[in-house]
Amino acid sequence: MAVPTSRPATGTLLALETPALIADRGRVIANADRMRARAAAHGVALRPHLKTLKSADGARIAHGGLAGPVTVSTLREAEYFLERGFADMTYAVCIAPAKFRHAASLVDRGADLKLLLDNPDVATGLGEFAAGRERRVSVMIEIDCGDHRTGLAPDAPQLVETARRIEQAPGLRLHGLLTHGGHSYLCRSTDAMAVVAEEERQSLLEARARIESAGIGVPVLSSGSTPTAVHGRNYEGLAEIRPGVYLAGDLYQAQLATCDLDDIAVTVLASVIAVDRARNRVVIDAGGLALSKDRSTASAPIDYGYGLLARVDGSRYASDLVVTGVSQEHGVVSSQVPLPFDELAPGALVRVLPNHVCMTAASYDRYYVVDGKDPTLVDTWDKVAGW
Repeated sequence: MAVPTSRPATGTLLALETPALIADRGRVIANADRMRARAAAHGVALRPHLKTLKSADGARIAHGGLAGPVTVSTLREAEYFLERGFADMTYAVCIAPAKFRHAASLVDRGADLKLLLDNPDVATGLGEFAAGRERRVSVMIEIDCGDHRTGLAPDAPQLVETARRIEQAPGLRLHGLLTHGGHSYLCRSTDAMAVVAEEERQSLLEARARIESAGIGVPVLSSGSTPTAVHGRNYEGLAEIRPGVYLAGDLYQAQLATCDLDDIAVTVLASVIAVDRARNRVVIDAGGLALSKDRSTASAPIDYGYGLLARVDGSRYASDLVVTGVSQEHGVVSSQVPLPFDELAPGALVRVLPNHVCMTAASYDRYYVVDGKDPTLVDTWDKVAGW
């Protein structure tokens, strides 16, 4: 196979400089439609977590073309979405006091921004900061349903006191309780993920009961992770769910049965830059920065290394071609069977399905959008980065 010396003009994947982040619009739409239908069937609102796509175009697809409620993981994301017409936002990371002013400035600009905390002293500090401001700041208390990252256990002694301090602060209002069943990612069966979904729900109900017994109202209960949103069975009492990665899908989600490999909508376009027939490997120009070093599938039934190779049209090879090693800008591809070197000469384009798409997508400034196997670019989506 001859080494390519030129590529078509702009307008197709074949003309892009690599590595590049690719979104398949049809797959994003299909993924969004399934989750929106599921939320509607269970009578809960959908507040997608946009830390995955970090794109207003993707957010509108999530809501069927509308600027609906979203979840963000950074205040920079909150700025970005507010500037693009998304006002109803939950910042689902416990607020640091150093960020009070930044968050308040977004509220002053019209954001209906819900802040998260799990500490009564932080509630007091936020209340003192917000006192006398024109607009009250909405606050949610994070509940630990078993993930043990942040949040108060439903029976924690500080829970009611935290709610009371929010309630008594004139510049604050208690919007509700939020939890995240992140330990669902450790499950290996849909039944086990359903158990975690119920732990999410029960933890919120128990925490609300304690707070309401103290005479404090709790308007909203918010739960969420993609595995629990897909595999949960009972949503009674919940107001909303906050899945995020479902919009794009990835190799780890496929092994959690929240999507199929053919549902994965975000990939990395890369070029073959070196061939080593003796070692049965090729090297691509997508390394640890382009793919991330998240090795989530290492603990799953199938270890996909740092990503799974596909052809430039998105079709998969007959055998798994895996990115088994990375340095900053190099990805080493190998296989248990002889590689198809006739397709993988220097300059050949490939696409890499990511292990954890949230981490992979974070480094890029845009998506190049295709629809199915056609390499024609149908759109470019901007995205946000930073904190």
